[in-house]
Amino acid sequence: MEKCYLHICGVSGPIILSSSAHLLRMKQVETFLKEDKILLQIDLKPALSEEVLDKRIIKDFEENKNRQFKNSLDELLPKKMIEAIIILSEISPEKKVNEITKKERQKLVRLLKHFELTIKGFGEIEEAIITAGGIDVKEVDSSTMESKKVKGLYFAGEILDVDAYTGGFNLQIAYSTGYTAGKSIQNKERKL
Repeated sequence: MEKCYLHICGVSGPIILSSSAHLLRMKQVETFLKEDKILLQIDLKPALSEEVLDKRIIKDFEENKNRQFKNSLDELLPKKMIEAIIILSEISPEKKVNEITKKERQKLVRLLKHFELTIKGFGEIEEAIITAGGIDVKEVDSSTMESKKVKGLYFAGEILDVDAYTGGFNLQIAYSTGYTAGKSIQNKERKL
């Protein structure tokens, strides 16, 4: 049987943002991306064990026994996920759920608990929420945010090579460095 390939435009969210920062720091990231070695596995039903999920699907199928498979997943999945799950499950979308075999159902359960994607690359910079890289913090006086190389030049926020996990840390870095740079400039002007 031919392997099915789906094109998913992108994944996002707090874990993805944090993971991408780690991936960018890997020396072999470009090689790994080209060789399809970076896999993302998602548990689409983390609150349910495989056994409980199987029971849930059996219940849903019993309630929808005369429906086609493609019309039986509305209660289980977001609408945007249904087509991908149908393709990857290799269960005919037209098949009635009362005709789905135990083996097919178990494959569906495994798919929902171990949904796997191959990461092919990073999104465009225009779509970035945060960036990494910039001015080396060793070149900046952290008490004033002034450049150690060019007097009178101050840095703040994402121009600096600092980034953190999601949860407001990058905003805090931007606010704190911006405040420090602003206060330092104000104090310097007062002295003049």
